[in-house]
Amino acid sequence: MRKLEERARDALRTPADDGLVVCDNLVRVYRTDEVEVQALQGLDLVVEEGECMALVGASGSGKSTLLSILSGLDLPTAGRALVAGHDLLAMRRRERLGYRRRTVGFVWQQTGRNLLPYLTALENVALPMKYTRVPHRKRSARAAELLDVLGVAYCRDRRPAELSGGEQQRVAVAVATANAPRVLLADEPTGELDTASGEEVFAALRRANEELGATVLVVTHDPLVSGQVRRTVRIRDGRTSTETLRGPDGAGAEEFTVLDRAGRLQLPRDYVDRYGLRGRVRLTAEPDHVGIWPDGDRPAGPDGPAGP
Repeated sequence: MRKLEERARDALRTPADDGLVVCDNLVRVYRTDEVEVQALQGLDLVVEEGECMALVGASGSGKSTLLSILSGLDLPTAGRALVAGHDLLAMRRRERLGYRRRTVGFVWQQTGRNLLPYLTALENVALPMKYTRVPHRKRSARAAELLDVLGVAYCRDRRPAELSGGEQQRVAVAVATANAPRVLLADEPTGELDTASGEEVFAALRRANEELGATVLVVTHDPLVSGQVRRTVRIRDGRTSTETLRGPDGAGAEEFTVLDRAGRLQLPRDYVDRYGLRGRVRLTAEPDHVGIWPDGDRPAGPDGPAGP
């Protein structure tokens, strides 16, 4: 009977369920007595294990809200969110705590939020392992190894006030990967840094992906960061709107519009403005594509002008 149940569940799964991170029609609404804000409005996203990708979008588009949900710090209002087999809507308090300690790591934009000021870099990195009951010797050895991998071994005995902003963020990446999380989330990790320091921090994130095995999602406004990953997802008005895919060497970028499971898509703003698309639009089924026309246009079909 158990095998039959497992087969039935497998038959109901969609291909998107195979991702390490799966967001399906994700909604997050913030309410007060006076206003309601829809931060996410049916967002779909699938991230495969081993990816290093960027999330971009204007302020207020829902990027940071998405990261807060994936990190277990916030709960969605509706929809579905799965990370490494964890159902984020169904987790109880104890499971959520364990999820934040072992499954995901997080790097904040503000350097002061990532490190405790009274601990050295080595002690900061070792601290998360204490909460997962790693023995003291192993904690110190792994902390030293992570600092070395991320290029800040020389900072091990310094406190945050003795580090530059870039060094603090690289140590923060070490802290976030201390318990070998499967997913590493970073919210504008280079936002307060100069270009050179930002490149060093992103190099640390890339090493966390390639050498430490973490799947990395970076929210960024920095084109130097988004241009160095193979996949960039743009979020607009609380939904995924476009994806840019690049070749292994970062060349040959191609942009796609995302069609969600409900059949909705967001046209790029410059297309909407260029062709005067407003309100209702016409769709025409062509042999190899779908045409989208302003309401006033009447595209010609094989038997003459299209009807109203």
